[in-house]
Amino acid sequence: MTPPQPGLLRRGDSGPAVAAVRERLLLTGDLVAPSESDAPSAPDDAVYDEHVEQAVKSFQQRRGLLVDGIVGRSTYAVLDGARWALGDRVLRYVPEHFIEGDDVAALQTRLVELGFRPGKVDGMHGPTTDAALRAFQAAVGLVPDGTVGPDTMRAFLGLRRSVSGGSANALREREQIRRSGFSLSGRTILLDPGHGGGDDGARGANGLVEAQLALDLARRIEGRLSAHGVNVVFTRTETTDGGSDEERAAFANSCDADLVLSLHTDHSASGSAHGAATYFYGHPDSAAHSDWSVIGESFADLLLREVVARTGLTDCRTHARTWPLLRRTRMPAVRLDFGYLDHQGDADALADGQTLDHVAEAVVVALQRVYLGEADTSRTGVLRLDDLRRHLETMRAQQARAAGPTADGTNG
Repeated sequence: MTPPQPGLLRRGDSGPAVAAVRERLLLTGDLVAPSESDAPSAPDDAVYDEHVEQAVKSFQQRRGLLVDGIVGRSTYAVLDGARWALGDRVLRYVPEHFIEGDDVAALQTRLVELGFRPGKVDGMHGPTTDAALRAFQAAVGLVPDGTVGPDTMRAFLGLRRSVSGGSANALREREQIRRSGFSLSGRTILLDPGHGGGDDGARGANGLVEAQLALDLARRIEGRLSAHGVNVVFTRTETTDGGSDEERAAFANSCDADLVLSLHTDHSASGSAHGAATYFYGHPDSAAHSDWSVIGESFADLLLREVVARTGLTDCRTHARTWPLLRRTRMPAVRLDFGYLDHQGDADALADGQTLDHVAEAVVVALQRVYLGEADTSRTGVLRLDDLRRHLETMRAQQARAAGPTADGTNG
């Protein structure tokens, strides 16, 4: 019997859904079972008490989720999937209802190691993973039925990894960027202004509202990217609601975007935190980095450095996270938190439109630097938008000279 799934559970709640959460936290080792000697005074196993809250926070921290001690849809999906190891259950692709879990992530990692392409190692058994699995089955002489059963498991056990010297996914991401060229023109970038609809997000000093500020910044970025021939798509407008992070990720996938940038501000209970931070897809405690977006990390790092250099906002570092928008997109996705609205210094800066212009410029320059790759020799905070066209023209000229003369005797 499938246990009840929670809507939103927090400290003080009780019932069968809480019991299901406690059971899974015991399996992950984040919640310690009371000893028999403590049994008479042990807490009710259907109550969301302080021990459960701390266990949830521990799990969220390890898995790169939002650490709030609350079990919503995203946390529960990852928590429920954590109880499965590869081989514990039969895996197959189910359209419109992807199987999720640690066993799926292990399957994807195994396929990557053997030279197949399941896409992002995100623990979701989607069509790309299904295609890679069928290709593996055909390669080893099995019926390519897309089912991970005993025969497929035996085939996995009998083979060694074929990729060494680093993450195969990282190598493929870098090669895909290299082959796509260094120009921004013709690319599709999806901008995700956080919140929207009936959700204003954070409110802070100077009357600033996160949803409005994020949309204002997105429009400034759009104008600059469009000038460079980029197709810009928004997840929402002033009057429309982008939906949940899962829905925004699905929209990005349907647009076949090259990259996703989600825009937010932050807030803290104390009002003393300040600065900017960026986030990309990756498990914070991942050693092998198979579940890691190398291009997402590169863009997140470049973007933060450009923002800090241009605005003077405090550097709050780049972080790996597994939030739904970062995990569920097929393309690299990055989230930028550009200041704390409840901090007077940050709020004063963001109330000035020039600061938003600087952030918008930082986005475009950082994006261009990602596609320049190893050819990028610019110092952070130095390259300006007016310089980009001249820089690209120089790059094209260098490529033409390197290509040598064409058949008619001219340089290509």
